[in-house]
Amino acid sequence: MFKRILIANRGEIAVRIIRACNDLNIESVAIYSRADRESMHVKMATHTYPISEDPIKGYLDPDLIIQAAKEMEAEAIHPGYGFLSENAFFAKKVKEAGIVWIGPDSEVIAKMGDKNAARNLMIANGIPVVPGTEPLNTLSMYEIQKIARKIGYPVILKASSGGGGRGIRVVQEEKDLESSFEACKREALTFFKNEDVFMEKYIQNPRHIEFQILSDNYGNVIHLLERDCSIQRRHQKLIEIAPCPTMSMDLRRRMGSVAVAAAKATKYTNAGTVEFLVDDYNNFYFMEMNTRIQVEHGVTEEITGYDLIGRQIRIANGEILDITQSDVYAQGFAIEARINAEDVQNDFVPNPGKITSYYPALGPFVRVDSYVYKDFTIPPFYDSMIAKLIVRATSYDLAVNKLQRALNEFKIRGVKTTIPFLINICHDKDFRRGNFDTSYLEQKAQDLMPQESRDDSDLVAAIAVALTNALEE
Repeated sequence: MFKRILIANRGEIAVRIIRACNDLNIESVAIYSRADRESMHVKMATHTYPISEDPIKGYLDPDLIIQAAKEMEAEAIHPGYGFLSENAFFAKKVKEAGIVWIGPDSEVIAKMGDKNAARNLMIANGIPVVPGTEPLNTLSMYEIQKIARKIGYPVILKASSGGGGRGIRVVQEEKDLESSFEACKREALTFFKNEDVFMEKYIQNPRHIEFQILSDNYGNVIHLLERDCSIQRRHQKLIEIAPCPTMSMDLRRRMGSVAVAAAKATKYTNAGTVEFLVDDYNNFYFMEMNTRIQVEHGVTEEITGYDLIGRQIRIANGEILDITQSDVYAQGFAIEARINAEDVQNDFVPNPGKITSYYPALGPFVRVDSYVYKDFTIPPFYDSMIAKLIVRATSYDLAVNKLQRALNEFKIRGVKTTIPFLINICHDKDFRRGNFDTSYLEQKAQDLMPQESRDDSDLVAAIAVALTNALEE
């Protein structure tokens, strides 16, 4: 087994990887920027390495990270999610430096990172995909309009190298096609340094279902059931559920078989996720494959009992997968709610700042994955997610009850969070019935908006001021 692993990431996922390393008696190396020097992952790691004064650049510099790994004598690098986790160039350089990459081969990352190449590979292997095109950048707008008419509106434009909800535009009518195409190209170039854009038929109001894959270096591939990730805002997931509360056993079997076939077609190794869109008639279509651990991996861990980060490390160490498909079954239902430091009343704008009180939810089958604590100052430079609340129960209805209870217990003061909004989702009848798709929040956002309320600490301060003024009078 590895003696020491460098974590090429920060925040919640870095903390999660450190815990997996501790479970396996592996030393961990945390890299950090100046803005992250008080972050939990820095306090928890066996060793630390200041990667950069700049809050972002160090986490995105392959050479700096590889240099850190060599100096710290780390045998492997775990990329987590985000940053360089799906960067084929980085994965290749890690391997060339004689360090183990905890993830799939760089060739697989490159192939699946190109959405168009991934589509073509799936088509060649009989995997159902949404009707679509090759990159459109070399075509005239007249030709693009002609293709869109043939596919049929609405259509969706996607960056070929996109991910994380970036580089996506839904076009309902032809009059919006040109401006949407140009906007999509600009965003693709900005975020992915590749302005290639392709088009697909837009499946209206589908469910977003993904299957967790585990594969070793010897051709053994299994899935660990599915997650329903339909509740999302602007293509960013807010709540994830495992397994899908409305999926039949037959559909699960068929989709699981296709997910495994997709992984085998790519010669995939390590942990990955095959994502599908499912329409009202239970037709399902391959959307993409994420070549990394997912934010929502915890709900799969809770229902299956398998440590996915630990499995990633063991597979990268050369172990044979000792789980067969028949070993995998769901132990109840798990739900994850992402808690973001955001001002819900102000269009969910990020709300960084100092946490004055922090009381995470506790109790049976309640899990909190986080990197913050009381008196920690959330930096303004990163993603706004500060915690993941994960609950498990024997039925979906009981899991919703437990999530509601845990959210009510979870107290964070000093910054505004999405907790009140998430509590309102738990009260919603459609959510409780499993009656939702990717349009859920778009249709219900205003109804779910919490009433304006003041932080308890603000109220105490206001009372103190009022008492002082009264005494002075």
